[in-house]
Amino acid sequence: MSSDSPKPTKQPCNNKAGVKSDTRDDDKEGAAHLPITTEDHEKVLTIPNALTMARIISSPYIGYLIVQQEYGLALAGCVVFGLTDALDGYIARKYNMRSFVGSIIDPAADKVLMTTLTLSLAYSGLMPTALAAVIIGRDVALSFAAFFIRWATLPPPKTATRYFDLSIPSVEVRPTRISKWNTALQLLLMGATLASPVFGISADCIGLVGLQWLTGATTVASGIGYLTSKDAVHRLTKSEVAKRIPKPH
Repeated sequence: MSSDSPKPTKQPCNNKAGVKSDTRDDDKEGAAHLPITTEDHEKVLTIPNALTMARIISSPYIGYLIVQQEYGLALAGCVVFGLTDALDGYIARKYNMRSFVGSIIDPAADKVLMTTLTLSLAYSGLMPTALAAVIIGRDVALSFAAFFIRWATLPPPKTATRYFDLSIPSVEVRPTRISKWNTALQLLLMGATLASPVFGISADCIGLVGLQWLTGATTVASGIGYLTSKDAVHRLTKSEVAKRIPKPH
């Protein structure tokens, strides 16, 4: 062999430990951005969610009582509705039972009752039709927006089965301040309107008319706020989802 042949150069040794360390660091960084998988399910059957579902189921019966002019019983039903609403919220906060499902069905229960009361009171001639149209129109618009947001934030694969599987969390609905005021005003308006025939108060009472105008204005404002606010709908991160998923025993 010729002495002029190039000698093989010695390759530097790779720091295997350093490579593994870098890989682990990359894995940690990547894990923070992993999409929510199909295994990420939270507990749906909780006491707060059961109370909320009971309110949803009972709402049509309250509307039936109003149509039948059983205003006293309907008013009592609304009082029970409000008490259970406060109770399930307290239990969810006290015992850490908050859930994606709860953030959806709790305001949905309020809307089911509001829609039922609005339609039944307007049908009975106790509420102006124009105000009823504003309240229902806002809720319909928000419902369509909620369907779109759910699909847009649903982690892949996007299927109909996973779309309707509420144990797969993707977003959390956070009521805006004006929406909270509007909900309180709507409840006050429904209660006052429902109580007016029970206590013999005229539907043309200046206080009741003023409350109707205020409720209508905040209804429009809250609807716009939900559609424009960046904080009303919060997309859950991987770590936030992990906190909601029950750990296996």
